[in-house]
Order: sequence, then C-alpha cells, then structure tokens
Amino acid sequence: MFRKKMTISLVLILTLILMVEVAQADYTFGTPVNLGPPINSEAPDASLAISSDGLEMYLVTERPGGQGEADICVAKRPTKSDPWGEPVNLGPTVNSSAWDAEPAISSDGLSLYFDSQRPGGQGESDIYVTTRPSKNDPWGTPVNLGEPVNTSSQDSEPFITADGLELYFVSYRPDGYGESDIYMTKRPSKGDPWGEPVNLGPIINTPGWEGTPYLSSDGLKLFHYGFAREGAIGPVDIWMSSRATKDDEWANCVVLGPEVNSPAVDTNPCLSYDGSILYFQSLRSGGLGEFDLWQVSIDPVVDLNGDGIVDSADMCIVVDNWGTDNQLCDVGPMPWGDGIVDVEDLIVLAEHLFEEFPPAEEVE
Repeated sequence: MFRKKMTISLVLILTLILMVEVAQADYTFGTPVNLGPPINSEAPDASLAISSDGLEMYLVTERPGGQGEADICVAKRPTKSDPWGEPVNLGPTVNSSAWDAEPAISSDGLSLYFDSQRPGGQGESDIYVTTRPSKNDPWGTPVNLGEPVNTSSQDSEPFITADGLELYFVSYRPDGYGESDIYMTKRPSKGDPWGEPVNLGPIINTPGWEGTPYLSSDGLKLFHYGFAREGAIGPVDIWMSSRATKDDEWANCVVLGPEVNSPAVDTNPCLSYDGSILYFQSLRSGGLGEFDLWQVSIDPVVDLNGDGIVDSADMCIVVDNWGTDNQLCDVGPMPWGDGIVDVEDLIVLAEHLFEEFPPAEEVE
C-alpha cells in the first residue's frame, strides 16, 4: 500500500515537470561470473534450470558418486541473496545408470522434465517427466512422454513454458532443417496430451546444430545455442530471438555478443524467472573443471536521457509516455519491458534513482 501511494504521488509530481529530450533505451549484459564451488567442481558441471522463486537450481554433473554417466542434482538456498548450498543428487528414483541430463522445472515447481538415455526408451535419447505433490515431497518415478514428442531418433533438451502449455525441445528427427532442430508442442491444458511437434523454422534452425531452448517467463525472448552460425564469436555460441507478443513468429536471431559469448564453447542458456540473470555453461578459461556454470546480469538501461544519472528527468520521460509502447522507457518488469509504459517501469526507475551511469566505482 505504501509503495502504491508513493508511486501515485511520484506520478502527480512528475506530470508537472517539463518534457526533456529522449534517446533509445536498451538493456545490457554485465560481466560473466563463475558460480564457483559448490556448484562447480573439477568434474564437468553442465546444464541447469532455476525454479521460479529462485531458490532451487537443478544441474547436471559428472562428479564421482553418482548413479550413472551424468546425474541431475539440486542445490538450494534460503533466499535469493544467500549462496547456493551443496548440490544433492536426486537419487535412483530420478537418475539411472545411464545419461540423465537437461533438467527443466515447471513454474509451480511440481514437474521436472529432462532427457535420458536409459533403457526402455523409443530412441537414443527420450524426454521424461517426474512429478511431486508438493515442493516438500520427493520426486516420483519418471514417465516417458512417448509419442509424438519422442521418436526413434534422439529427442532431448526440454523446456516447459511458464503456463505449462508449451514444451520446447531438441530433436534429430529427419524432417528438420539441420543436424538438430528446435521444436515446440502444445496442449490445451495441463491434463491434456501433447500435440504434434512443430519445427520453429529457418530463422531459429540452420543446417547445423541448435540446442537448449529457454524462454523468458513472459514468452517474448528465446535463448538457445548454435554451432558456428554466421556472425558467431566462438565454435558454439548463445543466441537470442524476440517477438512482440506470444502470438507472433520468432524473429531476429542474434548472437549475444562478447559480453556473454567467448572464443570458447558457450552453451546451455538458462534465464531467471524475472529476466535479470542469464545462466550458462562454458569452456572458457577461469573455471574449476572442464565445463563450468556461469552467470551474467541483464540490466535495463534506466538513464533514459543519457545524462549520466537517473533522476526526475528520467521519471518525466516515463510519465510523458504513459500508456504507450515507447521502447525508450519500457524497462520493466523484464529488462526489455512488457510492451507498455506503466507503473512497472516507474518502479524500476525508482529502484535506481540517483544512481550514476556508469556507476562511480567503475570510473577510473
């Protein structure tokens, strides 16, 4: 209630401020940081998924003492400001003596999708799901998703959307554009079966390999990795596509650039639910093992007029564009906005009020 009253007061005051010159807003990536121990180890530590509350991290590791070739573990923390705890193997109910990897956690935290090469599947690798009645209960016996998701080919790297009604995954089935393509399947409700998978098309897929699709919770950004695409920085890079609404087609598949990608292998993107952190795995130098997990912040550009400080002039720009889709000041709740200038953007600006850009500590 206090924040609502404060926001209303700010709006009333700022409507009296004169309009100022504006410049195009954007979002930036910070400096990648190695997650360090206990998340990373001397063994390969790979793909991960973050729960919607940010308190559980599901990751894949080949460290000793597991059930098979690669196992899924979970690390927890009391709050998002606390460090991650020691990863705990999900045990023989979920993991097998084979390769179990690429976890994807549903937004309610009750379904965990992953791929496995365990015996009894339809192809070289199949997609499975394990469920639990509540977050305090153990995971149940995994169930093979069956047809039409799984085929006699290799089907892997699942991602479940925030509403639980779309499943993105990677397949080597023969009707694609390249070696491996990203597909998507839908269902009317969580109780319905999955429909026939649809290839995402040539904007996303190439004659090479694409993998590990990961959508932002608003459904407007698609992150994935690609092998040696045109414009690549390294042999395997992280790419991103955008769309204006969830009903639009994916467009503008772009490499994320040197702030994220390196000359080494960078792959398996994972986004925090609020869009503020991009997690990924990398072979770059500075790690603890062969593959390590890293994170990089995604920061909205809130100095809207470029004068080096967030102040009332930037607030005025938001107020003057209230209710429009002006990308300049559409900076919240996701770093790339939500398509309308409203109280969410004012809140983001208020969180950065009187900050200098670049921050004073970064200026030599």
